[in-house]
Amino acid sequence: MALVYAFLADGLEEVECLAAADVLVRAGIEVKFISVSGKKEVTGTHGFRITADACIGDADLSAPDCYLLPGGQPGTRHLAECGTLCDALLSAEKNGKRIAAICAAPTVPGRLGLLRGKRCTCYPGAANEEKLLGAEYTGLGVVTDGYVTTAKSVGYALDFGLEVASLLAGPEKADEVQDRMIYEKRV
Repeated sequence: MALVYAFLADGLEEVECLAAADVLVRAGIEVKFISVSGKKEVTGTHGFRITADACIGDADLSAPDCYLLPGGQPGTRHLAECGTLCDALLSAEKNGKRIAAICAAPTVPGRLGLLRGKRCTCYPGAANEEKLLGAEYTGLGVVTDGYVTTAKSVGYALDFGLEVASLLAGPEKADEVQDRMIYEKRV
């Protein structure tokens, strides 16, 4: 069974995290919430509280098959400021592990140079060379290029989850989840 770590920070966009995680769990993928905020309870941008499974210092950051980064502000800024997370993303890239980021969060791997030469998408206001360092911004809803999957915004959270599920559990499993949810993809 694949393992995904979803990284939480105060000010995250709750739907981007929880909708994607829900889809992944429905596909039989294990999801663990990892807080970068130094405490297990994280408060999202809309005031919803989410309890993480662990704080980043207590997690085995080499364990997941995929590193999921929800967007939102100031959540994305907090993710980018977490040196431990940034080091884990650099290591993930070297080890061929998946990175999935939505909304403003693609700027986290973007600023690390992990999107250089790749097609990607993100929240339109975050799409600039300083934040995406050599990436090709497409403006599409969801884009996978190599080991990186990016999504545009909260409106694509289910599509984002289904894309990651397809990559980790197979397209048939993702289609099965989509059918059970009675959901029609936007992309």
